[in-house]
This record gives sequence, structure tokens and C-alpha cells, in this order.
Amino acid sequence: MILLIGGCVDSLAPDVGPIAHAPCTDDDSNPDRDVHFAADLHDGIFASETFHCVRCHTPSGATPIGYEVTGLDLSSYDTLTAGARGFAVVVPGAPCASVLVQKLGEAPPFGGRMPLDGPPFLTDDDLQLVADWIAEGAREN
Repeated sequence: MILLIGGCVDSLAPDVGPIAHAPCTDDDSNPDRDVHFAADLHDGIFASETFHCVRCHTPSGATPIGYEVTGLDLSSYDTLTAGARGFAVVVPGAPCASVLVQKLGEAPPFGGRMPLDGPPFLTDDDLQLVADWIAEGAREN
């Protein structure tokens, strides 16, 4: 009887399909490359005309709605690591727990994916660069 029940339970399991993407990991994907906040993120991804993060997430941005609503300011290392409205958006060493990575990824835990007016969204390589910077300790370099 138990064998029959076990067989039924397996056949009743939902078919959720294959894994769409690899699960989040807190590991640095390329330990041989140091990600630099200033060059790679601040002056790179955040300032990109494609993603225009600073347009919305700086007090002096062209459309500072992201800054006004959330308080997240990407103007500098200090303002980014200060967080947004009292909560941390970067957890050094833990990209999977960092709201910054979550909001830039495909399935943010709350609100819309950033940039809010995307696509385009960050490429997998750009998102990995942000995650690697955090995995490396989210240093001001």
C-alpha cells in the first residue's frame, strides 16, 4: 500500500519545467579580476546612457524619481552604501542578499525590475560585474 501511495504522490507533483537560470551564488565568478567601484560601476554601468541609472537615482539627475521615491542615491560610493530609506541595498560579500542585485535581476522580490523603463536591462555580464563587486567585499576602489 505504501508503495502505491508513493507512486501516486510522485505523479501528482506539478511539472514546473527546467531551471530557467542558475541559482544565485555569493561566489566571485572571476577571482582573477578585481571589480572597481569607480571605473566599472560608478563611471561604467551606473553612468551608461543605455541604463541611465544616475538619471533617476541621483538628486541632480534629469528625472530623479528613483531618488525621490526610494532615497537610493548612486552619486557616490558613500551614498550607495548608505542605502535607501534606512535599509542596506548592498551587503558586502553577499550579492544574493543585496537588494541592488535583486532589483537589477530578472525577478526582483518587490517592485519593478530596474531600470524601471527597461528594456534594455543590464546584460548578464553587467549584472555579474555588480554581483562580483559585492562578492569581493563591495570595496571603494
